[in-house]
Amino acid sequence: MACLLFSFTPAKKRARVVFFGDSITEAGVHPGGYITQLRDSLSAQGKSRQFELIGSGIGGNKIYDLYLRLEEDVLQRKPDVVVMYVGVNDVWHRQMFGTGTDADKFQKFYLALIRKFQKKGIKVIVCTPACIGERPGGTNPLDLELDRFSAIIRQVATETQTPLCDLRRAFMAYETLYNTTDKTSGVLTTDGVHLNDIGNKLVAENLMVRLLELK
Repeated sequence: MACLLFSFTPAKKRARVVFFGDSITEAGVHPGGYITQLRDSLSAQGKSRQFELIGSGIGGNKIYDLYLRLEEDVLQRKPDVVVMYVGVNDVWHRQMFGTGTDADKFQKFYLALIRKFQKKGIKVIVCTPACIGERPGGTNPLDLELDRFSAIIRQVATETQTPLCDLRRAFMAYETLYNTTDKTSGVLTTDGVHLNDIGNKLVAENLMVRLLELK
């Protein structure tokens, strides 16, 4: 009797990706949001089976809010990858409500979060905050402070050898090219902070590159 041998290649486990952030991420799972657009792009490239995308954004969150809800909203979901997209409120809320985050505290919390993820073998992608106001050329009132916090994230990314999605630079470059009438909003955002469809697309495109580099 002939003996038939079959070779099976086990299917790769889908990478569970949790997007951890504020209202921009909270809206990211809605139609047109950056998580939804990213999921659609992965599907169009035949890569949807490689990733499971989960949004974990809460409006108004700052870095210490993420730290406080780390266990329930991220670790219990057992992610393979965490995308950290936070920082706007840490700067913006100081002007709006006087409740922002000091730069040194932001750095300590940010580094602590990454260390906790890495200790559990979770890969991390970090994102710089994109904008608070869309005028190109560094003329928005909070540009200097936002650049300061973005520089902290870049420094921490280098220190922890964490992939960086530099949305701040990507948005500034886009505004320089396409915001030729000095609009404060309406190019990539609805209000200078929260993303419109084009802004969400820009975020999704940049994150797509980083996600595929991890596979």
